[in-house]
Amino acid sequence: MTASKTALSVNLNKVALVRNTRHLGIPSVVRAASLCLQAGAHGITVHPRPDGRHIRGDDVPALSELVGHHPGTEFNIEGNPFHNLMEHVRQLRPHQATFVPDSEGQFTSDHGWDFPADAERLRPVIAEARSLGVRVSLFMDPRPDLMAAARAVGADRVELYTETYARAHGAPNRAEVLRGFAQAAQAALDAGLEVNAGHDLNRDNLTDFLRAVPGVQEVSIGHAFVADALELGYAATVKAYLACIDAAYR
Repeated sequence: MTASKTALSVNLNKVALVRNTRHLGIPSVVRAASLCLQAGAHGITVHPRPDGRHIRGDDVPALSELVGHHPGTEFNIEGNPFHNLMEHVRQLRPHQATFVPDSEGQFTSDHGWDFPADAERLRPVIAEARSLGVRVSLFMDPRPDLMAAARAVGADRVELYTETYARAHGAPNRAEVLRGFAQAAQAALDAGLEVNAGHDLNRDNLTDFLRAVPGVQEVSIGHAFVADALELGYAATVKAYLACIDAAYR
């Protein structure tokens, strides 16, 4: 994905979560993705966990096919490469695979990879994904000291885990937390990595984040996006988030 501004990738896990409470196939994850892409989203993200609690295995190829009909957009599959992620990577060769160190059944992603502890087991799966032409992003805590190590194992990008920023937004320690993210992003750039970000970013905090943190190529937004879409609709929500991104560049 090439964009002069930060790209918006819409995470559809929560759409699938609602669908899975019935056996009717609604709301349709593919329809949601189509409406988001038609409204200008730059990509679609899914996180197919082993328990199938939201995105299911058969959703992934259907979404990959849909994204393929929208030139210039990207498909990002995230998950733990030591669970079920690599089977999707091998089959579909998405534009990007985001490796996340979730345990099976984990409530939500809540921490990044650690180095040197995770280095040796990550190295071969990163190499395999890249040999298939798939860009690899590692889900990372905002620690400047770990960025060179992420590059050393072969990653192309890091996705900064932004929950601590979201919790600090509007709090007295906001500036300090945001400064830490800016330092982590700069360390990633200095190491030769590109930078993504995601987790609890929303319409209230996204612009401030992008103004302060250098070089963010992509944000992946799911929970807040779907919550907003319940009130605004998919198309209006995409446009609202794109406006937040545009505001960061003014």
